[in-house]
Amino acid sequence: MENLQTIKQRFGIIGNDMQLNRALEKAIRVAPTDISVLVTGESGVGKEFIPKIIHQLSHRKHAKYIAVNCGAIPEGTIDSELFGHEKGSFTGATQARNGYFEVADGGTIFLDEVGELPLTTQVRLLRVLENGEFIKVGSSQVQKTNVRIVAATNLDMIDGIQKGKFREDLYYRLSTVEIKLPALRKRKDDIHLLFRKFASDFAQKYKMPTVRLTDEAIRILKDYSWKGNIRQLRNITEQISVIEQKREISAQTLKGYLPDYSSNFPALVNKESQNSDFANEREILYKVLFDMRNDITDLKKLTMELMQGGKVDHDNIENTQRLIQKIYGDSNDEESLVEIISPQKREKYQEEAHSFNDNYQDAETVEESLSLQEKEYEMIKKALERNQNKRKLAAKELGISERTLYRKIKQYDL
Repeated sequence: MENLQTIKQRFGIIGNDMQLNRALEKAIRVAPTDISVLVTGESGVGKEFIPKIIHQLSHRKHAKYIAVNCGAIPEGTIDSELFGHEKGSFTGATQARNGYFEVADGGTIFLDEVGELPLTTQVRLLRVLENGEFIKVGSSQVQKTNVRIVAATNLDMIDGIQKGKFREDLYYRLSTVEIKLPALRKRKDDIHLLFRKFASDFAQKYKMPTVRLTDEAIRILKDYSWKGNIRQLRNITEQISVIEQKREISAQTLKGYLPDYSSNFPALVNKESQNSDFANEREILYKVLFDMRNDITDLKKLTMELMQGGKVDHDNIENTQRLIQKIYGDSNDEESLVEIISPQKREKYQEEAHSFNDNYQDAETVEESLSLQEKEYEMIKKALERNQNKRKLAAKELGISERTLYRKIKQYDL
C-alpha cells in the first residue's frame, strides 16, 4: 500500500492539514474493498480527487472509470444516460444505447452532485447498490452490472432527507464510508502553499516570472474566507499572474482581486449574539410602536370627549397638550387647542366625530394578538414585496444583514 506522501505527489495534492490527511488516509484504506463511498464537502474543495485515488488503488484500476455530473444532466434524460435505453423507448430514441452502468461494468462510477438526482432515478440507483441489477429505459429485461460507486455532494443530505428530496435508504447505502474534505479557510497553513503551486504552474504556462506575495499579502490571503475554496484560489492566482506587471504582489493589490474583502470580518461575529441582539432590538421597536399607538388612542378618546361634551377646562387642555408633546415633540401653543374645540367649530367637528368614532371603534375591536414572530413574518414579507423579492434591498430596508434575511426566509418558507 502506497504511503500518504506518495499519493499526494502522484495526484498533485498540496497541503499538510490534519483533516485533509485524515480524508486521504480513509480513501487509501477503503480503496481495496468494494464498499460504497460518499465524499462530502463544500464546492471547490477537490472532491473529484478522492474517487480517482480509490479507483487507482483498487483491483478495478485496469477497468473503466467514469465520472458523471448528475446536476448537469436534464431530469428527462438522466435515466437513459445512467442505465441506457432501447430503440423507440421515447421520442428521439432512434437506436438502442448502453448506459454508464453497462459500459463501466467491472470498473468505477463517480456520481458527482448525487444530491441532485431525481427521486425516480434514486430508486433505480438503490437497486443497483443492493443487488447489481438495472433495467434499460423502455425494456423489461433485467441486466447485471458489477460497478463500484463513489458519490459526492456539497449538500446537507440529512436536510435533503427531511425535506423529502433524497431517499434515506439510498443515503445509508451510499455512505457506508463517508469521507469529508475540509473547506480551504480551515486549512490556513495550506493556502499559501497552494498559491505558490498555482503561481508556478501559470508562470510556466504563460512563460513569465512567478508572482510572489509580500508578508502582509500572505496574511490577508490566509485570513480571507475563500467561499469558492481551491477553485476560487486558483482562478484568482491566474488573474494576478496574467494581469499584474509587477511580480511582487502587495496587500493592496491582492485586496483588489478578493470579492467583498471587507465583508469577511462581520462574519466572525458570534451567531448567537447576533441573533440575540436582533431579537432585542426588534422587541424594543415593537414596544415603542405599541406605546405610541396607546398614546394616540388616548389622544383620540380625549379629543372625542372634548368635542362631544363641549367642556373645555385647563385639565383637558393640559392632558391633550401632554399627549401631543409626547407623540409629536415639543409644542406650547395652548391657544391652538382651544381654537380646535371652540364653539364656532364644535358643531362641525361633532358631526365628523360621530362618523370617525364609529369607524374607530370598529378598528379598536381588533385584538393585539399577533406574536412578535408573526409580526416579524409580516414585516419581512412586505419588505420583500416592496423590493420585488430583491433580498439585498429588503435587508437594507429592514436594517438587518442579507445573511440574516436569507435565514429568516428559509425559516418562514417565504
